[in-house]
Amino acid sequence: MEPKAVFKFEMNQRVALSMSGEYGVVIGRAEYLDLAPQYYIRYVDGTDRQVQDWIPESALTAL
Repeated sequence: MEPKAVFKFEMNQRVALSMSGEYGVVIGRAEYLDLAPQYYIRYVDGTDRQVQDWIPESALTAL
């Protein structure tokens, strides 16, 4: 049996997108065999629209 994945960010945790500085909350998480963990983030983008997107763990920082 595979060990259980450890996620860096918790559900509903506030995070920032490292490159853009936009911020939002974690609303989903995914683990894969050949990829780093991904997080489904709900945030307001640079055009002031609420969006949701999958973002890799390495592109996020905790707030």
